[in-house]
Amino acid sequence: MPFLVGMDEAGYGPNLGPLVVAATVWRVGDSRPRDLYDSLGDAITRDAADARATGRLAIADSKQLYQPQRGLADLERGVLAAVASIGERPRTFDELLAIVDADRGADRVSRHPRERSAIDPISWFAHRDEALPVAAEATNCDVAANRLRAAMQSAECRLVCVRTAVVQPQTFNDLIDAHDGKGAALSETTLGLLSLILSRLPPEPALVICDKHGGRNRYGELLQGRFGDDLVEVRREGRAASDYRWGPSDRRIEISFRSGGEAFLPAALASMAAKYIRELSMRAFNAFWQAELPSLRPTAGYPVDARRFRRDIAAAQRRLGISDRVLWRNR
Repeated sequence: MPFLVGMDEAGYGPNLGPLVVAATVWRVGDSRPRDLYDSLGDAITRDAADARATGRLAIADSKQLYQPQRGLADLERGVLAAVASIGERPRTFDELLAIVDADRGADRVSRHPRERSAIDPISWFAHRDEALPVAAEATNCDVAANRLRAAMQSAECRLVCVRTAVVQPQTFNDLIDAHDGKGAALSETTLGLLSLILSRLPPEPALVICDKHGGRNRYGELLQGRFGDDLVEVRREGRAASDYRWGPSDRRIEISFRSGGEAFLPAALASMAAKYIRELSMRAFNAFWQAELPSLRPTAGYPVDARRFRRDIAAAQRRLGISDRVLWRNR
């Protein structure tokens, strides 16, 4: 199985800030084991405390590595070291977004605030030039990247790329309107990102592991609509996992939507990348509003506190001409 792809999301539940879907793509030899935790064990651990004690890199479900009170260091070290292992060293959040942009080379929001109108509804992106890393030690990230690179060489595998789709509230609301549901919006975003990734890989077999999308168990119709050149075979559909495949044997795509998909290392790293981008996005979002209202208490964007934040910024929002549709996710 030459390619392994893991996918996950962060920010599905909040009312403020983006939904971020991330994917990591790995190349492995035909005879190599699919469990990268085993083959990369010299450089990688699932446990943050063990990582700090041994110098290995913690790669796990982002919920295990990040809590607001613990800060971003463990999560950030993992993501930046992984990105550095493929030769990319972003100095700012904006540079990181350019590296992981799903559509490399596409037009992106200007990073220069003076080139944008003061009432532009996405002006908070002007604050995404924050220097990286924000919490981890840069030298620790480089050491972990070198160790990971050596382990990958020994295991005859490599991280090919990290890619993300960052869905801001207006686009999220448009997706909900178009697909009549929040879950469908997530699935369409995920499969759109996967389609773009597969279109840029050589026509070889790939195994894709995704964390389940809420309570959805059936994905066959969505897959057939997105990858309709081949008949999508339903292998099983259930609460634990839903598995599908399509294409001839020499370039067959297998995909599994699993509860606890982050047990698969590529999906765990995708979970981390999605959460890291989401957290940095909220730092930029909060920085924008605190520049307007210096005493404003920041928000993580989740429903209860999001309503408080929305009340606190209401007057400034009206003054700046920022509409609810580009600020507030309706579901």
